[in-house]
Amino acid sequence: MSTDEPSVPIVCTDCETETSVPLSDVADALAKHNDGKHDGEEIAEVDPALKDQLADLVAEDLGLFDEA
Repeated sequence: MSTDEPSVPIVCTDCETETSVPLSDVADALAKHNDGKHDGEEIAEVDPALKDQLADLVAEDLGLFDEA
């Protein structure tokens, strides 16, 4: 893993846990946790606050916030 790779916070409200994993490992970490702890149900997820920030950045980049 490169030391320049960003970490992504993952939270599980059922387990009351939070951890950070390298960006390249997010999908595998989520699948492993949810498969092992929640019978595959998608409980653990990328921190919702980060998802909201990313959605806002993408919308801004696409000009969706521009006034008509």
